[in-house]
Amino acid sequence: MILSYPQNARLLVYLMGMQRKTITLTEQQERWVKAQIETGHFGNDSEYIRDLIRRDQQAKERIDTLRQALIDGEASGQARALDMSAVKKSARLRSTTTR
Repeated sequence: MILSYPQNARLLVYLMGMQRKTITLTEQQERWVKAQIETGHFGNDSEYIRDLIRRDQQAKERIDTLRQALIDGEASGQARALDMSAVKKSARLRSTTTR
């Protein structure tokens, strides 16, 4: 299957600054895409593909954020022992003050 924008969408593509792409899918992938559209969540192949790209971008951002947090944590110095009683006490105090 080759995915492309319908003829009547050229103006929309121009106005939204989108680029036209053509991709090739296996038969199994084509069936999968069509099934996703038939659920009603997507109006056409392009909407589904754009959603996949957005989700992939968001996943990469979350991974980058996590990696940076790990780097920051390692750079913050020597770890200290965790005092669970102090953590519980602090949580109890916060829960009673927010009620």
